[in-house]
Amino acid sequence: MLTCDHPILPDRYDERVEDHLRVTGFYYASQIGIVQNQKALVNALVERWHPDTHTFHLPIGECAVTLEDVALILGLPTDGLPVTGMTISSFDALKAECLHQFGVAPRKSECRGSCIKLTWLRDLRERLHLVDEISIQRYVKCHIMLLIGTILFGDKSGASVHWKYLPLLNDFDSIGQYSWGSACLAHLYRALCRASRYDCKEIDGPLILLLVWAFMRLPYLAPVPREPHSFPLANRWRNWERGDRRFRYLKLAHIRKALDDLQEGQFVWVAYGVDRVDPNIIPADIYMHSVVWSATVVSQSK
Repeated sequence: MLTCDHPILPDRYDERVEDHLRVTGFYYASQIGIVQNQKALVNALVERWHPDTHTFHLPIGECAVTLEDVALILGLPTDGLPVTGMTISSFDALKAECLHQFGVAPRKSECRGSCIKLTWLRDLRERLHLVDEISIQRYVKCHIMLLIGTILFGDKSGASVHWKYLPLLNDFDSIGQYSWGSACLAHLYRALCRASRYDCKEIDGPLILLLVWAFMRLPYLAPVPREPHSFPLANRWRNWERGDRRFRYLKLAHIRKALDDLQEGQFVWVAYGVDRVDPNIIPADIYMHSVVWSATVVSQSK
């Protein structure tokens, strides 16, 4: 069975930086609490993932996590500039970027290759005094890097984050112009493709997105939601294990059989209709990017 347990406590932030977090597009993701992993469900989904089509193959058809899921489950922006850039494996470059953006830089012992240890970012964030715009922006950048290194783009260690994301945070006013949701979805797809290899032993990536997607689409395999009127929708299942410990210990064989026996009507194709999600809890700005959530196929008649 794949190892997929990195239950990292999401980092809380100082309420004084809320307006700045909203500007960056990471405000909603900052509200996500602890969503306990369900290892057997993750493994069963990986077994049904087809890398060639980027879809799960189920008895009722093919399905996949989409940009709509990312926007509603995590609250990330799904339209904008691509999250891309150069990846430089140089400690000197890492140090220079940190000095430029934070005014201080980690020692080599506070890094893992090209990754910055989350402990260094947490300590830096807690030492910052929010007395001016520079300190507030540095604080928010630290917080975003912690989000990236945990629930959004986490690696298998669960203890560090690659510094390659830092240059995208350089211009504070431009952070919110990137399609962070698209990058998060791509990261999940890559994690699923890697995990589907016969010799892979672990899976990383945004597992909260994968789990809550499954909870929304396969409610008969989901624990009881503790906060059904929360946004982002990931928080529906915040601390679910406190009220449904039985689900936590379901075995892989049980979930395999449940998926093998899946019937039409048990899979929810329209998971966010008004009969399932109260539209009043979805912020209006989330729907600003809804035009990119689906493709329109135009047929040309001869």
